[in-house]
Amino acid sequence: MMWKRYQNELIVLVAFVLMFVGYVSKNVQVSSQVEMMAETRNSVGEIKEVISLQKIWSDKKTTKKVEKLQTLIPANKVKWEYKNKKVNALYKGLSTTELNTLVTKILNLPVEIQKLKIQKLASFYDVEFKCKW
Repeated sequence: MMWKRYQNELIVLVAFVLMFVGYVSKNVQVSSQVEMMAETRNSVGEIKEVISLQKIWSDKKTTKKVEKLQTLIPANKVKWEYKNKKVNALYKGLSTTELNTLVTKILNLPVEIQKLKIQKLASFYDVEFKCKW
């Protein structure tokens, strides 16, 4: 008897619950789709960056630019090792102007800097530099 008395109210309640469940599921679906699109955009951006870095690192002029670091400072201050697109350089007794020009050139090169250690000894500087490309 009670069911017949509140039959219309129960139908309306079930309809509201179904509408609410449908609304929530649609919201979740749309938000996950937006998140997926953002992830896709980030992935495409990273792939483009990797491709451009590969082009820069495969450039033949990069080796010549790195070799200019050897002639930038007088030879008696430089210990230079070059092997398989890897450079280990040790600069000793650099003045501040030599240090500034060297660091500027290093930071403008398209290489992966593995180690850049600068030590101040009195008024001179020692620089240890390792990179690859």
